[in-house]
Amino acid sequence: MSLRHLPTRSRRRPAARPDASPVRRPRGPLAALVLATVVTVALSGCSSTGRAEPPGGGLAADAALPTEVPPGTTLTIGDPVTQRALELSGLADDLPFEIEWANISGGPQTTEAFRAGALDVGSVADIPPIHATWTGLDVKVIAARFRQDPVNHPIYELGVAPGVDVTEIGDLAGKRIAYSPGQAQGALVLRVLQAAGLTRDDVELVELASTGDVYPTALASGQVDVAPLGGVNIKRYLANYGADGATTIRHGLRDDPSYLYVPTGVLRDPAKAAALREFVEVWAQAHAWAHDNRDAWIDGYYVEQEGLSREDGEYLADAAGVPDIPADWDEVIERQQQTIDLLAEATDQPRLEAAELFDRRFESVAADALGGAREGAAS
Repeated sequence: MSLRHLPTRSRRRPAARPDASPVRRPRGPLAALVLATVVTVALSGCSSTGRAEPPGGGLAADAALPTEVPPGTTLTIGDPVTQRALELSGLADDLPFEIEWANISGGPQTTEAFRAGALDVGSVADIPPIHATWTGLDVKVIAARFRQDPVNHPIYELGVAPGVDVTEIGDLAGKRIAYSPGQAQGALVLRVLQAAGLTRDDVELVELASTGDVYPTALASGQVDVAPLGGVNIKRYLANYGADGATTIRHGLRDDPSYLYVPTGVLRDPAKAAALREFVEVWAQAHAWAHDNRDAWIDGYYVEQEGLSREDGEYLADAAGVPDIPADWDEVIERQQQTIDLLAEATDQPRLEAAELFDRRFESVAADALGGAREGAAS
């Protein structure tokens, strides 16, 4: 399926492969701050939103989003995948604001950068906004992307250690399962247990951060019996340890949310709010471009930037399927509420209202930028 682009401004027409991007990288003291894994040095002077309120209280939460971006406006963005898609597509050429790119991804790094006032917007799954809110950080989701046919295009599969007999999720009883609280993989484990009719007491959850090759290594060494594996780790785990009896199984659930989220203090700045609206539009178009220009994306991102083989890049492109960007967030919020309720019960946290995590002024911005509003994410 081809996703259409909205032919409005000249920057909406992506080029095939530009030689260079005009978008700025972080420099000087900002670079040292936003590229750090933990940016604690600025925490002492920050409010719970990580940002000072603009003079006069700024833009109200129920005010219409500004449509004009004042000259000199800059956004600091932690989204390396979108950065590369913008560069390769040419969509970065004529943005009406400057971007300082931060080499930050994932919930923990993004949340720390928000608290330090070092980041305006981050790209994460569905769990970090929940945990940020539980820790007192006021954030809002401003864009949501999913996958068409998500059950058949999962982000994660369950890796099974050599010699462990697990062929379906009902076999997880009594097993040692890698678990990362506060990350998408940890929430997936809880959802899989729920789907299997099991509780945390029926398994042994082994807390491990899901970074790098920690989970494949834990499986291969026998530290855990089962662990959620994502991306190229699925393929490499089977290639490296399949001869020893390693396997993976599909969990049968959708695990595809991808959000842009921001501190609410950023949204109170009219200039940044206008720039965020523009960024959400071009974010949607960049990911549509990556799907529609498969070979250029594989070569430019997976091979040239990530250092993967062409074979691995093709595997990941196939696994990702077709992006789905809904114009209506009702079902998105309903699923988010189910996740919140599951996590709140499992971790003894207060129940949150999912609807309060979303800034619905942005609800149709991304879908409209693709030239057609589709009703709801694929189920």
